[in-house]
Amino acid sequence: MGKSLIEIAKSVIQTETDSVLLLKDRIDKNFEEACLTLKRCAGKVVLIGIGKSGHIAKKISSTLASTGTPSFYLHPGEAGHGDLGMIAENDVVMMISYSGEADEIISLLPGMKRMNVPLISLTGNSNSSIALSSDFHLDVSVEKEACPNNLAPTSSTTVALVMGDAIAISLMTANNFTPDDFAMSHPSGSLGRRLLTLVSSIMKSGDEIPMVSKDTLLLDSLLVMSEKALGMVLIAENGRLAGIFTDGDLRRALESNIDFQKLAIEDVMTKDCKSIEPQEPALKAIQLMKEHSINSFPVVDSNNKIVGAINMNTLIQAKLI
Repeated sequence: MGKSLIEIAKSVIQTETDSVLLLKDRIDKNFEEACLTLKRCAGKVVLIGIGKSGHIAKKISSTLASTGTPSFYLHPGEAGHGDLGMIAENDVVMMISYSGEADEIISLLPGMKRMNVPLISLTGNSNSSIALSSDFHLDVSVEKEACPNNLAPTSSTTVALVMGDAIAISLMTANNFTPDDFAMSHPSGSLGRRLLTLVSSIMKSGDEIPMVSKDTLLLDSLLVMSEKALGMVLIAENGRLAGIFTDGDLRRALESNIDFQKLAIEDVMTKDCKSIEPQEPALKAIQLMKEHSINSFPVVDSNNKIVGAINMNTLIQAKLI
């Protein structure tokens, strides 16, 4: 009886894992120089590959572009029929071919040499035509493919992809690419929305703010809190934040059997409450809520004047959580 599907799957994963681990010993001065060449690139990083290597080239190009290194993929077949003109003198070219002998790429080498652009190659054969024509060669060879016939590109494509990720993240770190930078290139993603969305654009403002003065009776304050439906009421003194009273405070007040008829909101409010300014990213509000285990925030300006209110439900409605 042959191997079970579970055994085969585990064998594939182990083979590819072993192949990837061999890459660690190949991260050397040559890798560093290749990365520095890419970092100095004043144009774009052009990725070229054919077949399965072409798919990997597209993914690496996409990762580079989204992490601060402008890049695009160039199909070698189209490049041989005019699209080679897409490469400019300030660009750097990265070529991926496991054999290092892809005819479609080799045919482009004379033209790219005349352009005098730096050439970086990822191949499994350091003595191949493409490797020997490169300024920098990165070894992505594997001992064997995960395919039982040692034919289908499996381990080799995984290793090339991981090498590409190593390059992209190294450049990202060297270029001090921040979460804010990441958000700018991912405006439609969840993180992008969190970082690009400011508190001011989603906060409740004006008449929607649940706000009362310090001498307002507790019962009247609860009516305001219920009407505005933000789970809190903000207490103001001359327009400035003096405290907050939340749903949680109400539960604790009920448990202590306080006299709701006589007390003013000032007597039960939390004075030293957390707040956030309107120009802060919504992500900061989410982080603060998690850090302090709270669900609502007053929004104040630099003079502590109340300008808005925000709670967990506000963030959910804005699709930030």
